[in-house]
Amino acid sequence: MAQLLLVEDDPTIRRSLIRALGERGHAVGSVGTAAEALRAVVEARPDLVILDLGLPDIDGYEALRMMRAVCPVPVVVATAQDDEQQIIRVLDAGADDYVVKPFSPGHLDARIRAVLRRVVAEAAAGSAMVEVGGLRLDPRGRQAWLDGAVLDLSPREFDLLHHLAARTGEVVTKRDLLTHVWRQPYGGADKTVDVHLSWLRRKLGETASQPRYLYTVRGVGVRLAPPL
Repeated sequence: MAQLLLVEDDPTIRRSLIRALGERGHAVGSVGTAAEALRAVVEARPDLVILDLGLPDIDGYEALRMMRAVCPVPVVVATAQDDEQQIIRVLDAGADDYVVKPFSPGHLDARIRAVLRRVVAEAAAGSAMVEVGGLRLDPRGRQAWLDGAVLDLSPREFDLLHHLAARTGEVVTKRDLLTHVWRQPYGGADKTVDVHLSWLRRKLGETASQPRYLYTVRGVGVRLAPPL
């Protein structure tokens, strides 16, 4: 049973969706404002949020950005706004899917289940041990070793190293790091990334000019690769 949070200000639509999704095996909580939604995602930690964009207090797009800054909960936007540019804008802001009203409860349920399946698959992949050269990371135990010695990493340093190690050989942009490690899809300071990379390099026994694992790709981002 998935714990869903429905963010919808229309009482009739709320009652209808709560009943229909409940009949399909979900537990559904609901709120009518963005402020209530932000509080609920932090306190109740739902499995997924269904978000209407036309909210009375804060624009739903801004509410989505705020959610992304504080919580990685999956979000399916369900709204009457069907402009293509708006859809692209919302997906770029971090929505996992976008459903245009009117839709059937069965359609919405299928989208919800698809997103939840993807989340479960990503979580399973993210829990596997990662090994790159002499570097080993255990995501479940949140521990890391370099050449058999334990690395003393802060929580943020571990998240940063794991995100890069899980993408060995790929160039990862600073925007990607701000989005997935710092949960700041828009804004945020590149300096934050630079400082944490500097700390991480020191603990890996390297420098930017003499890298072992972390290679800067000027003007693009950073790539983690095994020592040559």
